Amino acid sequence: MDIDIPEVKAEVEAAFAEYERALVSNDIPVLDRLFWNHAKVVRYGAGENLYGAAEIAAFRAARPSQGLARSLERTQITTFGRDFAVASTLFRRAPGKVGRQQQSWVRFPEGWRVVAAHVSVIDDPD
Repeated sequence: MDIDIPEVKAEVEAAFAEYERALVSNDIPVLDRLFWNHAKVVRYGAGENLYGAAEIAAFRAARPSQGLARSLERTQITTFGRDFAVASTLFRRAPGKVGRQQQSWVRFPEGWRVVAAHVSVIDDPD
């Protein structure tokens, strides 16, 4: 299996950057588009467990649209072949806390989509 094929990695990095812009600006249509529109998609959040595109979309629609700015650290995107990737990053939004985000991305005919995501926040170990 080929790891980090340059053009594939660039595609996932672009999709990840689009997701991040949409997240901090609360662009719900883009966020919904970038998640797999399927009952099997999963998103474990800092305070919620969401199964299926409908639950994820409902969460996004109800989420406050303020205070979403954050800084990213140690972002790592690894592609496996041409159709699967994992994106991992640390983020900072609140003093004394560090967030962790991990996403599994799959290439579908309509483009790259998140099929599973995990977000958690812990006390800053630094």
